[in-house]
Amino acid sequence: MLRHVAAFTAALLLAGSLHAADRIKVGLLSTLSGAGAGLGVDIRDGFNLAIRQLNGQLGGLPAEVIIADDQQSPDVARQMADKFLKKDRVDFMTGIVFSNIMLAVGPTVFENQTFYISANAGPSQYAGEQCNPYFFNVAWQNDNLHEAIGKYVEDKGFRKVVIVTPSYPGGKDAVAGFRRYYKGMVAEEIYTRLGQLDYAAELAQVRAIKPDALFFFLPGGMGINFVKQFVAAGLSRDTQLFAPGFSADEDVIKAVGPAMMGMFNSSHWAHDMDNPENRRFVADFQKEYGRLPSLYASQGYDAARLIDAAVRDVKGKVEDKAALKKALEAKRFKSVRGDFRFNSNHYPVQNYYLRVIGKDASGRVTNKSIGTIFTNHPDAYVGQCGMK
Repeated sequence: MLRHVAAFTAALLLAGSLHAADRIKVGLLSTLSGAGAGLGVDIRDGFNLAIRQLNGQLGGLPAEVIIADDQQSPDVARQMADKFLKKDRVDFMTGIVFSNIMLAVGPTVFENQTFYISANAGPSQYAGEQCNPYFFNVAWQNDNLHEAIGKYVEDKGFRKVVIVTPSYPGGKDAVAGFRRYYKGMVAEEIYTRLGQLDYAAELAQVRAIKPDALFFFLPGGMGINFVKQFVAAGLSRDTQLFAPGFSADEDVIKAVGPAMMGMFNSSHWAHDMDNPENRRFVADFQKEYGRLPSLYASQGYDAARLIDAAVRDVKGKVEDKAALKKALEAKRFKSVRGDFRFNSNHYPVQNYYLRVIGKDASGRVTNKSIGTIFTNHPDAYVGQCGMK
């Protein structure tokens, strides 16, 4: 981390007399195919909606968004990031869904002194010892939503829990977060393959253990298949399901349907949040795309709004890294989640809420906000970050 801080300091000496850019280029690299495609599509659509609302501009300058599919492959992601940075010469990057992809791409982005605005991936490494001046996260640190639902499961007195999650950095952060606040018995941690869609073996394990609660984190198509198979196996009669918001969001609900009713989940955002920015976002997203936005879409939207505010603050002089960093830290835009601030490691300090899936007044199966779990909650790794 110190090496990156030194490189950032050196870049400041080159700022000198800079001119405003004539356009802002953003490289949006995301998972747009395979089992995780729905997540990347929502980030992309939320980001593009914000650009349309801003009349095709960021900070008052014409915006060019270059989109690429990482195919959920670290190797492909590195190749596309290299193109963005060296050929396209983008001013910002965003869009990555999965933490293993983010960890693969991050070093190249940071060495190039390009600001990365994460609309999802929040690995613990970049929150702690590997924190970086060029990395900002508008979503959360990976552990946070798991911490929130872990606290709720603890508070409700469930004493025998099984955890199901993929074996990759985000999955391991999920377990760490849940167990940081849940102090009861974890009967089993079941790790699946990333992208797995058949859970017969895992569900047989669950049936044998007979837990009173099951916490799962399975992004995208993984979670959709898991919930369908869990309910079809009859396990929902005796075991209460809990999940972070991204495993129980509108994309999953639409695919699974009423079988998800009664399931609790945690999130920093919900489509029923009653503030002007969120009302506009939800209405415009439904009008544009014909579906309710997910938290992934809200994060893509906020990523664009953050870039817009920062570029406006520096009057288009995006090569002035020091000024641009300060502008990003200042976060002069109103988020759809309500107020939040960046901690010293550039991760959010924000509220986390409890949601339950049920039917709204129109009979639609959807999430409803029912309470606050954490207020102004920071991540657990900020103390390991050397940035000030």
